[in-house]
Amino acid sequence: MTLPNYTSFKSHFEDLLRHALRTLSAADLDINIEFSRPKQIDHGDYSCNLAMQLAKPMRKNPRDIATLLINAMPASPHLEKIEIAGAGFINLFLKTTSKQQFPRIVLESGKEFGYGTFGSDKKIQVEFVSANPTGPLHVGHGRGAAFGASLANILAAAGFSVSREYYVNDAGRQMDILATSVWLRYLELNGRNVLFPSNGYQGEYVRDMAESIYKAHGSNYVPQHEMLTSAVSSEKIKEEGAAEILLDQLISEAKNSLGQDYAYIHNFVLTEQLSDCRNDLMEFGVVFDTWFSEQSLFENNAVSKVIASLKQNDFLYPKDGAIWFRSTDFGDEKDRVVQRENGKFTYFASDIAYHLNKFQRGFERIINVWGADHHGYIPRMKGAMQALTLDPTKLEIALVQFAVLYRDGVKAPMSTRSGEFVTLRELRKEVGNDAARFFYLLRKSDQHLDFDLDLAKSQNNDNPVYYVQYAHARVCSVMEQWGENPSLLTTADTSQLSSAAELSLLQKLIDYPEIVAVSARDLSPHLVAFYLRELAAEFHSYYNSSRFLVPEIPIRLARLALISSIRQVLVNGLTLLGVSAPDKM
Repeated sequence: MTLPNYTSFKSHFEDLLRHALRTLSAADLDINIEFSRPKQIDHGDYSCNLAMQLAKPMRKNPRDIATLLINAMPASPHLEKIEIAGAGFINLFLKTTSKQQFPRIVLESGKEFGYGTFGSDKKIQVEFVSANPTGPLHVGHGRGAAFGASLANILAAAGFSVSREYYVNDAGRQMDILATSVWLRYLELNGRNVLFPSNGYQGEYVRDMAESIYKAHGSNYVPQHEMLTSAVSSEKIKEEGAAEILLDQLISEAKNSLGQDYAYIHNFVLTEQLSDCRNDLMEFGVVFDTWFSEQSLFENNAVSKVIASLKQNDFLYPKDGAIWFRSTDFGDEKDRVVQRENGKFTYFASDIAYHLNKFQRGFERIINVWGADHHGYIPRMKGAMQALTLDPTKLEIALVQFAVLYRDGVKAPMSTRSGEFVTLRELRKEVGNDAARFFYLLRKSDQHLDFDLDLAKSQNNDNPVYYVQYAHARVCSVMEQWGENPSLLTTADTSQLSSAAELSLLQKLIDYPEIVAVSARDLSPHLVAFYLRELAAEFHSYYNSSRFLVPEIPIRLARLALISSIRQVLVNGLTLLGVSAPDKM
């Protein structure tokens, strides 16, 4: 028996119902045929509410429509029976024989089981993390990294051609603040008495970079004159707004004092932080195809060109010395500045140029993974794309809430400027990559996540990643005890699998490819994590109630084929999430 498309019985059943609609002359109705998995096993394997959707346009009772649909459906080798339930639900029952062939399908497909054609090889870009290179990545960035990397893997498995991109904010004030902060620490090492700003970058990594410059260049970058801002009193900078004014003065003084050498300090700290960020992410299993420089947009005049284009089409206007974009025309709560009074472009201006560049590179879909605090940024960015006559629906935003880390029940600080934060590297060292990746995905990305370090480090069934990995290790142990060639299992007589637990596990295997497709469609990697936890739970229950290496060879091979296929699905799902599948625990 051959499945029409083993990745989805739902697709097969939808084809049957579409045929029935044509027979009833209802094919022209705009109807989305959806299936759900009934909670009770006696309600079938799939349930469809199509009859209720047709009740109004066909002016008939839903149960009567359900009867007409069932009678008009072609015969299927995979349907045991169809029932009408409740107000008109169509409940479909799969044949046991159709379920029983899935161990063979999984084992023959191997690592590619779950891969599909949902994406139709469309060119899609996923931009994620994109943290300012002004310090080590913290645990908040880690959630965006885990989400973005897993989402990209899932989209690729669903059939998209995926490009992973990191947008490097290497132009603008934040990099100037970091460069100046390092320079001030460098001056301290040279014996200068400087007033370090409270709103500068104060982490130990800033001192480390300053020491590297000092060791390599001594006093080469110490100005001969006394610094103008060194005389500003600490009481003065406590006044409202004075701290930012002082910081701007220090940045200006650094640039004036260093002249051409300022570029060296700026590039040094940028290179150091980007290298640290790249290594940190690689160790976390997160790799990018492209690291896109914001500075390049200024070097090739992309920013000034896109602003000129918007001005030509009357989407900009002057006010209070600045240039504003009419973002309220596109649903934003207020208009936005693209060029300040001093002539400098805003971050929004360079972001417009960056997104235009994405469209120019030919991506059919663009997915930005942003922190939830960027929610208000969405309408202005989509508005800018519309103003440039681009399709704003091609730009999708996945919002990620920051993770809140708890150690011994105490919330950890997360401020990058102050230097008081838990880095992603420290988290990985404490709980390991696997726990970090899996825990980050245990809630929907736009929901708050409390990361429990104590639970992540525990080695018991309360720890979800341990629970899933332990299921894989248990199967490996059984297979090692068996000791024969696994290829024998692809020809096992799986009609022996008939218990309620076995049929339920077979249905879980059937569900996996669709989980991948739905996760890709909804940009929801957490669905894969949830699925793996449910599969592990069912397997552990089966393991505790069953024997595998029984004397009866047909039963032994059938059960081994089942658990071996479960092992393969666990590996496939964990791989999408960037989590390992150890053979022993």
